[in-house]
Amino acid sequence: LVEFYSFYWQLLYYPNIFGKTSFKMVNRSTVIDDGNTKEQQEQNQPETVTTADTGKDYPQRVKREASWPSVLFYIHLNILGLYGIFIMFTSASFLTILFTLTLTFLGILGATAGAHRLWAHQTYAASTSLRIFLMLCQTLAGQGPIYSWVQAHRLHHQRFREDEDPFYSARSFIAAQVHSQIMSYTPEQQLLLDGVDMSDIEQDKVVMFQKKYYWVLYFFLHVLLPVNAPLEYWGDSIAAATFVAFSLRYLIVLNVCWLINSAHFIWGLDKNFKPSDSNSVFFITKSYWPQYHYLLPNDYQSGEFGDYGSDFTTAMIRVFAALDLATDLRTISSVAVRKGLTNAVETGRPIVECIQEQATEEMNEMPKNHYLNRDRFM
Repeated sequence: LVEFYSFYWQLLYYPNIFGKTSFKMVNRSTVIDDGNTKEQQEQNQPETVTTADTGKDYPQRVKREASWPSVLFYIHLNILGLYGIFIMFTSASFLTILFTLTLTFLGILGATAGAHRLWAHQTYAASTSLRIFLMLCQTLAGQGPIYSWVQAHRLHHQRFREDEDPFYSARSFIAAQVHSQIMSYTPEQQLLLDGVDMSDIEQDKVVMFQKKYYWVLYFFLHVLLPVNAPLEYWGDSIAAATFVAFSLRYLIVLNVCWLINSAHFIWGLDKNFKPSDSNSVFFITKSYWPQYHYLLPNDYQSGEFGDYGSDFTTAMIRVFAALDLATDLRTISSVAVRKGLTNAVETGRPIVECIQEQATEEMNEMPKNHYLNRDRFM
């Protein structure tokens, strides 16, 4: 039992030891004769990195540059959003506040239930009407097209706690939450993004429609609707419409949605914790959220903010399933996770492969309405 715990404690603290490992090998590409000497050509030629998992040459890692339009935009948004708090408590009407909260909820739902769990991780299947609804909600979040969000998030999982992760998962919470949002991608990251498998997303007509007409949808749903409604329908002030319904809402939604890629810093493991202190290890209770989510991201019950099976997004997905709008809700019980881990120890096979095998067997035996009996499949 001690060896069993020790082996998986390595997994808790080093979640990438079973993933793809990259190594750097500096190469010189063939240089076309441009009149320079060989030494000058070699000095001008960028170094490349060959990764073990792809075999491709990438430009040597360079420092990310600040995207100054983004920097200026977020500075102004924070100032206007904070001023919106003052307006909300002094002059905004109750209807404007309620309207703002509703749009905030819908935007977060579009990012969590839509972009994250449905499109990025395929944790469930959605009907066309539900996909359209979630697409519109995600547009309200103002985080760019679903296609681009999913592409970056999948790279985040592939390169979790590596330098190539666009969300700085190997650094700090501030770097992941703020700095990563105002920095341009390096050439290496851009090449890695281009290599992310997006074939399933490209077959989704709803996502591709939003990608094509994103800025039109953005203007009408994200800008015009929040500002116009308080003015047009219940006669609130321009200040309330602009600073509360738009700026404050946008500021809240952005920061909450950014947590999807940085929450592991908040709900990570306590480094002073020892496995001998408790039997509540993550593969039994799934309580160590970051390690569970990054090992098995295709569980619809895995929340974005450190919880499992009890968050509002999970509840909404169950409501969608009860309305026959969502099907094939993918999950795995703690018993199946434990069996998969035990099988990995006994056979020496990859952990994820063994757990996914147990998950497939369990899903074949689960009733379609298993989401109605949540406690049984925790």
